Amino acid sequence: MHSAPLSLDPQTLSKLAGLQLRARYIVDGYLSGMHRSAHYGQSVEFTEHREYSQGDDLRYVDWKVYGKTDKVYLKRFEAETNLVCYLLVDVSESMSYQSEGVALSKSQYAHCLAAALASLVLRQRDSVSLMTFDQDVRELVRASGNPAHWHQLVEVLERSRLERKSSLGKVLHEISQRLRCPGLVVVFSDLLGDTDSLISGLKHLRHDRHELLVLHLLDPAEVEFPFEHATRFRGLERLSSVLTEPRGVRQAYLKELAQFVGRVEAACRSMQADYELLRSDESFGLSLERVLTKRRGGLRR
Repeated sequence: MHSAPLSLDPQTLSKLAGLQLRARYIVDGYLSGMHRSAHYGQSVEFTEHREYSQGDDLRYVDWKVYGKTDKVYLKRFEAETNLVCYLLVDVSESMSYQSEGVALSKSQYAHCLAAALASLVLRQRDSVSLMTFDQDVRELVRASGNPAHWHQLVEVLERSRLERKSSLGKVLHEISQRLRCPGLVVVFSDLLGDTDSLISGLKHLRHDRHELLVLHLLDPAEVEFPFEHATRFRGLERLSSVLTEPRGVRQAYLKELAQFVGRVEAACRSMQADYELLRSDESFGLSLERVLTKRRGGLRR
């Protein structure tokens, strides 16, 4: 008899003390769910195979897997599988937002997801680096594949102070100049700021041959704008407070948000970068599944 899978909803995670415990719980729960899956290729053992693409050498097809699944996978070799994953985590003040009834702030959610992804990368014997940023790069943990490296990443995330404005576009240009080895760059941010600058920074990373995965993280209230009565909205990142009647601006807000999301998503698609909109009340299991599925079954291309 199998034990019940772990619940990975933010409400459950919020009751656990410390990022390290939360991230371990997420990874254990996710892997437990994958082990119960009947679908081959839904695990994090990404170093073993990749899907066949037209023109690949048929000598490397794993016929045993084909016999079990009717799907064509190629065996991978060590030289193919070395990956450097750069985690870029927004620690600006706007990431502290947490609407009423939501268990985790955007920042807490981002930190849990980043720590879980770092653990998965290290489990597949690849290297992971971490940069936290607001209007500048705040802290940098250089890439390493040592499993003990994970604790340092978690410590940096835990001591982040969310006090300053963000300048994501500027920071992406700076990071592009720092990264010497092409790899997978994963951005965790609410993407608030100048859209033109953001897109320019993302293009810089793609020009330098990095793979891009943009995780656009929003609070459910930012997505739905559920406010009904006269509300004073307190400005973050040095913006002034505004008293308004929400019902009078809701449609305009939602239209503006849809246009913003659509523009960023279209820009990512045009530069062959992956984009995913995540909510801070979403199950971590579902978020990981969406992220890894978008990466064609893993953190690799």
